[in-house]
Amino acid sequence: MFQRFFTELRAAHVPVSLKEYLVLVEALEKDAIAPNVEDFYYLSRAALVKDERHLDKFDRVFGHVFKGLEKTTDAVNADIPAEWLRALTEKFLTEEEKAQIEALGGWDKIMETLKERLEEQKGRHEGGNKWIGTGGTSPYGNGGYNPEGVRIGGEGGQRKAVKVWDKREYKNLDDSVELGVRNIKVALRRLRKFARTGSPDELDLDGTIAKSAREGYLDIVLRPERRNAVKVLLFLDIGGSMDSHVKLCEELFSAARTEFKHMEFFYFHNCLYEAVWKDNRRRHDEKTSTWDVLHRFPHDYKIVIVGDATMSPYEITYPGGSVEHWNEEPGAVWLQRVTQVYERVVWLNPTPRAHWDHTPSIQIVREIVGQERMFPLTIQGLDGAMRELTR
Repeated sequence: MFQRFFTELRAAHVPVSLKEYLVLVEALEKDAIAPNVEDFYYLSRAALVKDERHLDKFDRVFGHVFKGLEKTTDAVNADIPAEWLRALTEKFLTEEEKAQIEALGGWDKIMETLKERLEEQKGRHEGGNKWIGTGGTSPYGNGGYNPEGVRIGGEGGQRKAVKVWDKREYKNLDDSVELGVRNIKVALRRLRKFARTGSPDELDLDGTIAKSAREGYLDIVLRPERRNAVKVLLFLDIGGSMDSHVKLCEELFSAARTEFKHMEFFYFHNCLYEAVWKDNRRRHDEKTSTWDVLHRFPHDYKIVIVGDATMSPYEITYPGGSVEHWNEEPGAVWLQRVTQVYERVVWLNPTPRAHWDHTPSIQIVREIVGQERMFPLTIQGLDGAMRELTR
């Protein structure tokens, strides 16, 4: 595998020498790093890349060669054996049987009971109604049915879990994708505010003619280039239910990177919490405090949040509602802080408008950010959002 890594770096025109490759091999033989992909990435980059111009090529080759080996930081603290979560059979229930299954009774009761189960359970269970397992009617596990519980591992099918306990990996959005709908760029161009800033390096023809006429000799006048001075802060929901909207979001992301000179972006999952990130591959280790973002970017930035707002209402309204970590404050608090700091905020939702009134979490988000600030991620919706930001 390492030989393939070396040859593909050379093929990608990264100037890697045999001596540098042997240094890397020697460092691995002497256990210079912990046996994980993250440490190996930094070691190999330090050994093989001599010029930062080649970092992007190195990242592309590394991601291609070692695809599938990357491990994310464990998002759950309890050591639940994998055997407990392996679904061998699936229990099929009639509608009458489903109606007879009662929910435990709210978030607090569910989480308190889960803690008790983790302390008491000793082995694997399947088809039961109490323990953490698979294929039954228990509120904990996967592959079964319960009107209100915690899905642990597995694949979500019922969409009734109040919390998902899982490890997930997301891909970064590609900002170089060819736009399938050029109208996205046309819609974004409504959000423009031209200003001449920076060093004077463009010929001002009218100014040169006027000044030369006044002075009686040729006097060249230069001026700064005319640029779009609008500042945009983009928050992108990634993973989970957003996977089916990746292509559309990539088109929007690519268009935004082209149209806005002053643009920063951050990723989040489902709802804004106390931290966001810029690289999904290292989102557990390289997070940015949301407080820092609110303090770093002044109030004249235009805020665009892209997400389907489709989640358990508990993820918005309760501490600890997040899928992958324990959030000390509800997501609703962070959304309110964003709307308090920034005057111009819009939410672009790829979910069809007809579904909004039937999704409780979307209704909650609209109440927080403002009913008139959520727009569908369509050409008409983009046009309306840009008009809202320029009001």
